[in-house]
Amino acid sequence: QVHLVESGGGLVQPGGSLTLSCVASGDVFAIKDADWYRQAPGKRRELVANINVRSIITYADSVKGRFTISRDSMKNTVYLHMNNLKTDDTAFYFCHAQITTNQFQTSDVWGQGTQVTVSS
Repeated sequence: QVHLVESGGGLVQPGGSLTLSCVASGDVFAIKDADWYRQAPGKRRELVANINVRSIITYADSVKGRFTISRDSMKNTVYLHMNNLKTDDTAFYFCHAQITTNQFQTSDVWGQGTQVTVSS
């Protein structure tokens, strides 16, 4: 089995920064594509950022220029660096990834999520 565990969420003032981490553990050979999603109360889950196996990156328009997704393949970790946070960024953030296992099978995995609250 493979697992994703997010960390780094918390309470931050508008204009502040946070970095979320998503660590893959278990029967992991490599992370292929990885995404960060978020869901605010009463709203649909939205894709925030994606980094594919070739490190091609896409962002939601609402976070372009403020958020940066990156990966550390040696640590099986994906990051979301968030700068100039706004109250509208308040949401539960989820990591999602396609992971190649040591048996060279592909697993589609979601993390449990971490809360980000932007408030003064």
